[in-house]
Parts: sequence; structure tokens; C-alpha cells
Amino acid sequence: MSGHSKWASIKHKKAANDAKRGKLFTKLLKEVSVAARNGGGDPEMNPRLRTAMQTAKAANVPNDTIDRAVLKGTGELEGINYEEVVYEGYGPNGVALIIEVLTDNKNRSVSDLRNILDRNGGSMGERGCVSWMFEKRGLILVEKSSIDEDELFLIAAEAGAEDLETQGGQIQIISPFEDFELVRLAIQESQASIALAEITMVPQTTVALDEKQAEQMIRLMDSLDDNDDVQKVYANFDIPDDILEAA
Repeated sequence: MSGHSKWASIKHKKAANDAKRGKLFTKLLKEVSVAARNGGGDPEMNPRLRTAMQTAKAANVPNDTIDRAVLKGTGELEGINYEEVVYEGYGPNGVALIIEVLTDNKNRSVSDLRNILDRNGGSMGERGCVSWMFEKRGLILVEKSSIDEDELFLIAAEAGAEDLETQGGQIQIISPFEDFELVRLAIQESQASIALAEITMVPQTTVALDEKQAEQMIRLMDSLDDNDDVQKVYANFDIPDDILEAA
């Protein structure tokens, strides 16, 4: 299973513990603020904000906390001015990495990322070195117990989804970037339980890792996820499910 979607599912499960949930809340609220700053505070008129708010709510971030993050983004409440930066690089065995960052200090962020990559068998790359390997797609994870799989397939396909796959207790739906909102709304209206809905970067090719390389890659992903400035990490690793699930 390639890294782009399986890791998202595993991260979602890991966030159940208090320490991880606190970090997740901070990152989700950063995204809400930046989305509001860039596109306005009305989620009906700002698709990025709408998705950010829905993702935060799905993670059980309190509504009043989300609302304050919106007001900070629009400038109605005082808040930190975060800058969006995208870095590219490599992990073990040449795995391609795209790292999305929201930061109030780019020098600190790039220094931290270099250290994390260096310690875990990776390296920073030049802008554009790996982004050509990825395509922007919609990713939705649905709780399998909440809807019949055949019914979900028909609903998602009719709305524009291009792939559906069962992963343990969840069903993964991949859609074209342009149809993401239509697919999400169609699934939401079906009353299915959506665990995650976000825009992601899907790799066109993957890099298979052996057990030792996989362990190193997982340590790298965990270290990147633990960094407060890192919002999302996309990678094209291919790691056997049993190793990923044990991570």
C-alpha cells in the first residue's frame, strides 16, 4: 500500500491518544485560520475553509475553538500570522517527500526539517524535484460499519469518484480534485460516517521498501508528524500493511 492514503488512516487512529490529539488540534486550527485569512471567513464561499472546518469537527475539535480560529484568520481576533511553505525531499531508498508547512518562522522550520531528515536517512531537495511525481486528488475515509459498501460505491461513483478500496474497518475513496466537494457532499448526505475528508497528493509511482527501510521510513514520518510546523506529508513509499499497522 502506497504512503499517501494508508498513512493518513493510521495517523487518524493514532490521534486517539491525548498527546497526539493535542498536536492534531493545533495543526487543524492552524489550517482553519490560514484558510479564513486567504479566502474569507464564510465557509459557504470558501471551499478550503469549509473543508478545514469539517476536518476539525470530525476530529472532535470544539466548535467554539474552531470559530475563534476563523476570527483569528480574518483578523477579528488577534492571532499569529502563519506563512505557507512547501518543501520537497527524499526519504530512505529515494522515497519522494512533499512536506507542507505552516510557520511563523521559516528559518526555524527549514532547520528543523533538515535535522529530522538527516537523522532518519533522508535529505532536503530542490523545489520541484519530486512534485512532478504526484497528482492532486480528493481523499475520503468512511467507517465501513456505517454504510453498505455496494451502496457507497454507487453513491461515490455517481458523484465522480474514481477509486474505492476497503482498508480494515474503513473504506477509502479517491476522487479527482475538481470533484472532491461533490463526492464528499454525496457521501455526507447518505449519512455514512466520514472519518477523514481532505485534499491529498497521490503518487504516480511508488518505491517498495524492505523491513529495515520501512522501519526507518516510519520513524521519519512520525518525526515529521510530531513537528508543530508540519501540516501534511505526502510520500510514495510502498510498505506491507502488516508493518504499517504495527507502527
